[in-house]
Order: sequence, then C-alpha cells, then structure tokens
Amino acid sequence: MRILMLSSTFPYPPSRGGTEIRTFNLLKYLQRNHSVTLVTQQDEGVALSDVEELRKYVSELMVFPLPPDVAEKKAVARIFGKIGRFTESVIKATPPNVLHRYAPEIQALVDNYVAAQQFDVITCEHSVNEIYIRPEFRHRIKTVVDIHSSVYSWTNDHLKMGASQNPLRDRLYLSLILKRYEQRYCNKFSHIVVTTEDDRQEFLKLRPEMEIQVIPNGVDLDLFPYRSHDPGGHKLIFVGAMDASHNIDAARFFALEVLPELQKSYADATFSIVGTRPAPEILALKEIPGVIVTGRIPSMVEYLHQSTVCVVPLRTGFGIKNKTLEAMAAGVPVVASDRGLEGLAIDTPIRALRANQPQDYVSAISQLFESPPLRDQLSKNGRELIETQFTWAIAGKSYEQICLE
Repeated sequence: MRILMLSSTFPYPPSRGGTEIRTFNLLKYLQRNHSVTLVTQQDEGVALSDVEELRKYVSELMVFPLPPDVAEKKAVARIFGKIGRFTESVIKATPPNVLHRYAPEIQALVDNYVAAQQFDVITCEHSVNEIYIRPEFRHRIKTVVDIHSSVYSWTNDHLKMGASQNPLRDRLYLSLILKRYEQRYCNKFSHIVVTTEDDRQEFLKLRPEMEIQVIPNGVDLDLFPYRSHDPGGHKLIFVGAMDASHNIDAARFFALEVLPELQKSYADATFSIVGTRPAPEILALKEIPGVIVTGRIPSMVEYLHQSTVCVVPLRTGFGIKNKTLEAMAAGVPVVASDRGLEGLAIDTPIRALRANQPQDYVSAISQLFESPPLRDQLSKNGRELIETQFTWAIAGKSYEQICLE
C-alpha cells in the first residue's frame, strides 16, 4: 500500500509533544509493511540532524518551510495582518493557525499526487492538515483524518475552566469559526479517527450521522521500561510540554492549591515540573518551596522512576494523555483528574487514583505516601493495562486496518 501522510507538525524527535509522538509512532508502524511518503513542515528548533534521522523511518520525506509571516515585520502591518487573518478565518470557517501554516507548495504537490494516482490513501495527522484535502478527493482516493482532539471542544473547555489565555478571542472563535470548521471538514474524509470515546461523542454532537473510529495512543515499552524498585519518599512529578496552556494551568493549580496543603502533613514533599520550553508562568513557580522546574531533560523515564507518584492535574483538554500512559508504563503510581484519565478504565482492577479538587489530591496522594502495598498494586496494574491495551503496535495495527479498508 502506498500511503501519503500529511503532518504540518514535524514529528521528530517524538519526545517533542503529544502530536509528534502519535504521528511518529503511527508512521513507524505503517512503514514496516507499506511505502510511506511524509510531507511535513520544518518548525523553529528542528535541526538538520532531526531531518536526517526522520528519513530513516519513511520511504520518502518531503520537508517544506513554514510560510513567512510578512505581516509581523512591522507593528502597523502586524495589527492589520491579524485583522485580515481573522476576517479570512470567518469567511472560510477555518482557524487562523490553520491558514497561517498553509503552504501553496504543499497543496500543489498533493494535487499532483492525486491527479497522477500515486497513492492509495492520504492520512492527515491532526486536523490542521485537513486544509490540503479537497472535497472531490474522496471520490478518487481514500482519505483519513486522524483527529488528535476536537478544537471546538478543547477551546470551549479552556473557557469554562478559566484557562484560556485570550478569552475574548476564543469566544469569537467558538461562535464564528470552530463549530462550522469541524462540521465542514469532517465531510471531506472517507474515514475519521479520534483517540477517545469522549472525543467521538463530541464529534457526534456536530454530525450524528458520521462513522468515527477510536484508536487510542500507545507507549513505546522499550523507551518506558518498568521500574526496578519503589523509591519511596514524597516526590511528586508532572510531565509535559510546559508552554502548552493546559499544562500551564495544571502545574499552577497543583503548585498553588494542592502542594501547600499536602506539605502541612509532608513537609519534605516536592513537586517536579518536568518538560521542555517552560513558560514564564511555570518558571515563576520555582519561588514556591518544594517546586522544581527542570526544563528539557535527557531522559524522562529516569525522572519518572525516581518519583513516588505522578500527578496529572489537568483541568482542560480532550483526548488521551501520553503523560498518563507513559507514567503507568514506567510503573509509577498515578493520581489524575478526569481529563488526565480520559479514555482509561482505572477502577476495576484499580490502576490509578482519581482526583479533581485540591482535597481529593491531598487525600489520594497521602494514601499512596502511607501505603507501599497500594503503590505496588497501582504500579503493577497500570503497567499491565499499558502492555495489553496501549502499545503503539496495537494502535498501529488498528490504523493500518483503516487504511486497508
């Protein structure tokens, strides 16, 4: 099978974020038995060595630069540029970030590939790539959109939780653009994939007649081996890209509202915020006693293995969370919110503890601090869940079946 994969986000190294992890591991699996041509764009921070490494995992790699933002060069041009982009977004019912990343060169390439019948299937990794799929393509070639999360639901959730960095803008986006956007682009594809049943239900609200397949994320068990021992102590960890709004909100919530309460009983309790590109709001948390901000680190799994408990205090965002899956794979007991546990059955047998309010976290974490047997139970059950249901081999096989249908 000849697969054309579109990924506006450069998916290497796969540790850069959730989108990159999913895209890389799916293409890696598909390349085992099929010919995969990847068309992507080179973001800032992508080294030439990353490009050369990624070539090893595909039959052909086509890398395009991001479009230059001429409107940002001058203050006046910046203002009018933003107004122009927003107006265009409303007219086209397409988010500004999708239009901004759009490259006519990629469109021409995709059009030529389809006209020449060079591929059997096109996959769009994340909905931002839908812009290159013309409605008439579905009558000539199989088209798959792999929706990592609903943009409409994600934005709405941020607003409800007070986590939006620009509430006025996001309310305008919701009412004028995002709902129309998701309703429109879904009609272009022969197959639609989401990562959780919650996301599936959100899309069914937009178009109840759609057939939507759920393929969750996975874990590379070689990169996240099971821990050799329980380190004990009172060390908490939260991981993720620390410039993402949902992670910023979660880290601030835990550091400001949960940790001080926990330290009343465990004065030596620490909270390590581990991840790349820490935003100023994250760096400011270092002033709180017990908070550690690491920035980028060589090995995430080593930090996980050294931690007593992994917390996932997310209050916003849809989709299955790699950070939760990776902590479970590493054997670290998890205390997480409903959002952090989305798509996971954790109650029978018990595989993680659920918490949403500050006192919920204090109670659950205290139980784990006080009970090595409970930590061991969550550790073993969490690892078993990942091994049996959430590996990239399982996800890749399901994705391959959709491409073959």
